[in-house]
Amino acid sequence: MELALNGGTPVRNQPYAPWPQYGEEEEKALLDVLHSREWGGYHPAIKELEASFAAFHEVPHGVSCVNGTVALEVALRALGIGPGDEVIVTPYSFIASASAILLCRATPVFADIDAESFNLSPAAAEAAITPRTKAIIVVHFGGRPAEMDAFKKIAERHNVAIIEDAAHAHGARWMGVPVGGWGDAATFSFQSFKLITAGEGGMILTKDAKIAERCWSYCNQGRKRGGGWFDHFSLGTNYRMTAFQAAVLNAQLRRMPEQTAKRAANVAYLREGLREIPGLVLPEEDPRIGQHPNYLLTFWYKPEAFSGAPRDLAVEALQAEGIPFKLTYPHPLYRNPLFVTEQESLARSNWSAAQDYTKLRLPVAERVCREGVWLSHTALLGEKRDIDDVLEGLRKVQTLASTLEAKAGKR
Repeated sequence: MELALNGGTPVRNQPYAPWPQYGEEEEKALLDVLHSREWGGYHPAIKELEASFAAFHEVPHGVSCVNGTVALEVALRALGIGPGDEVIVTPYSFIASASAILLCRATPVFADIDAESFNLSPAAAEAAITPRTKAIIVVHFGGRPAEMDAFKKIAERHNVAIIEDAAHAHGARWMGVPVGGWGDAATFSFQSFKLITAGEGGMILTKDAKIAERCWSYCNQGRKRGGGWFDHFSLGTNYRMTAFQAAVLNAQLRRMPEQTAKRAANVAYLREGLREIPGLVLPEEDPRIGQHPNYLLTFWYKPEAFSGAPRDLAVEALQAEGIPFKLTYPHPLYRNPLFVTEQESLARSNWSAAQDYTKLRLPVAERVCREGVWLSHTALLGEKRDIDDVLEGLRKVQTLASTLEAKAGKR
């Protein structure tokens, strides 16, 4: 037996489940919008999506928009976040979680994550609060809900707002309550790889009617619901979703419970198999999690179980075997050049960062960027035999890791 990376036969030659998934329902919905000749942001499909998605998360108000990045920006603006304000955020997320803060000319303040959940640590977030803190953005990373009961208490103690960034977490539940119902507002993404998708799209959920109206107005050029088309009451822009997107998303939402259940069953099966394979450690689930949609699994890589092979080389070998493990983010958000250039440019307009991003060190976030490995939701939508291939690929790479390291030195 030889590793595929070294010329052997791979464990798996066929791809995992295709994504996005669609069927006749999406096709019919698109044709219905096409034939209606009402393709823009006021088609009934959009109101249906807003109502259905909000009800799915047990909150009263939903406001659709063009993407998840915009959703974060709009939520921040609706909460009055702007110049001089600080917003605490995780460094282990997609750039939008922090760049949306900068778009409002507010200040991102990074706090470290928890090593089990990979979510923002409540203790670290609370320690970062200053008199200028106006909000905390809590990302439900990988679909695993954050400790929202703890964040709610922090918000009450310090009188700060909570925005849930639930781009990965459609349908997730914490202590029986769906994400989207804990904070002042929550944002979701429908980008191409998300759990439900129309290629692009976003949603803001809130329990507060006033926040919902501010979000809707900002996405609709400062109009008021029921007002005249040429009557504009506040500064806004056009962030409306199209009817085609909403039509697809309505169908996608109806597919989601079955897909969530399938991923959960496959993750449970994977966990059992991993108990016999050291080296990739998937943190245990918290019993307070009512539902985990498993958008992205993050593992700790233990090189000693792979004959000391570096993580990047082991992942390359797994991919060569047809197993779609990936490296995590290459660095925490504050290591991006953006935060150096923004710190310099904003300083020229009397803006100052609360942290020197160039010197910031958050150890857990930096460690997971060095040692973490991902497996995405598309690998979890198949059958048990697909998970068996994941496990077999791990066994093979682990067994032959010493030859991998030897061959790697010759390449």
